[in-house]
Amino acid sequence: MASSSGGDFLSKKSRLMRDQSATLRVFDALVVDDEARDSDRMLATLRVMYGYDVTVRRAATITAALAHIETKHPDLILLDDILKPSDNGETTLPRIRQAGFTGPVIVISGQVTRTRRPILIAAGATDVIHKDDVDSVRLSESLKLIFAAKDD
Repeated sequence: MASSSGGDFLSKKSRLMRDQSATLRVFDALVVDDEARDSDRMLATLRVMYGYDVTVRRAATITAALAHIETKHPDLILLDDILKPSDNGETTLPRIRQAGFTGPVIVISGQVTRTRRPILIAAGATDVIHKDDVDSVRLSESLKLIFAAKDD
């Protein structure tokens, strides 16, 4: 008899995402977001994708993020485009790259437009995803493209 709670479906989806994500080489991720709710959402998305096979760290400021980069050496950074009080992706991405981080930085932004996306890419983002579109499938697609480009 099938479960009506949806738990079986979610369990299967999580297992499938972990199997697909195993090839994406992310073992340590850093979520840089000043909003706890958004940070929790990114953490939950990564947990759906990787289970507990990935370490997920959080930083609410660019200063804290830079300290994590220097000491923990993450494989992936998910960066909120706007950090309080006045930091944004254009100013934080160069600082992340200057700190020596060469891995993928996916900017999560509520302001993705045709003009904003190229600005963030030029500043050092590997990909840009609209905040409303973030889920395990969209993030997995982004990582597949990123790692496929690295393998070429």
